[in-house]
Amino acid sequence: MPLAIARQVSARFAECELTHIQREPIDIAKARAQHAEYVRALQELGCHVVELPAEDDLPDSVFVEDAAFILPEVAVITRPGADSRKPETVSVADALRPHRDLIFVREPATIDGGDVLVLERDIYVGLSSRTNAAAIQQLQAMLGRHGYCVHGVEVDKFLHLKSAVTRLDEGTLLLNPAWIDASLFGKFEHVEVAPSEPMAANILVINGTGIYPTSFPETQARIEAHGTQLVTLDVSEIAKAEGAVTCCSLILQ
Repeated sequence: MPLAIARQVSARFAECELTHIQREPIDIAKARAQHAEYVRALQELGCHVVELPAEDDLPDSVFVEDAAFILPEVAVITRPGADSRKPETVSVADALRPHRDLIFVREPATIDGGDVLVLERDIYVGLSSRTNAAAIQQLQAMLGRHGYCVHGVEVDKFLHLKSAVTRLDEGTLLLNPAWIDASLFGKFEHVEVAPSEPMAANILVINGTGIYPTSFPETQARIEAHGTQLVTLDVSEIAKAEGAVTCCSLILQ
């Protein structure tokens, strides 16, 4: 049974960091209800969910993906690029410690977990406004001994690498070709998002079924035509904080 770590929505969620979208009013009660549906979907797909309490002094802390990424051998605790988010890693590290050996990204490196896409022994890291080249160097030094190769990918039109590409199944990626070059990922096939839905490339697949937003119907049809079953959720309030479905959990197999 996969273990999923999530965190409840901060009372200050509306004060979240924003980089590529304009700020809109966020309904905290609605955001919490949407997050509860997300947690329920994780459970229905077979996850044991550990839900951390809200950190009301940390507006973005519902996005636990940015505080760490998980490998079979270790968990990497990140050093988020936004200063307001750096304290988020403390409780995430505590939650992961019983399940993995931990390694920590150190200054001057910065990295958000949303910039990390693990494809077998290759780790692709977005070089974004939140993640710098020093992180690539540290990760290669720390993870090369486990057989991983770390690749930097330039990110400029969007927040995180996984805003533009996520894994759909063992051999396929969901990808926005206007934002990222599919040839970077070698042997993987890809399903392209609909051109009218540039933010549609983020999907979370659990036990073969994808958790996916209701807001991208054209891309949803392409994913289902590919053969992937979906559980669709309204995550509109979470999206107002530049959040997506992978952002709200850390999955340990």
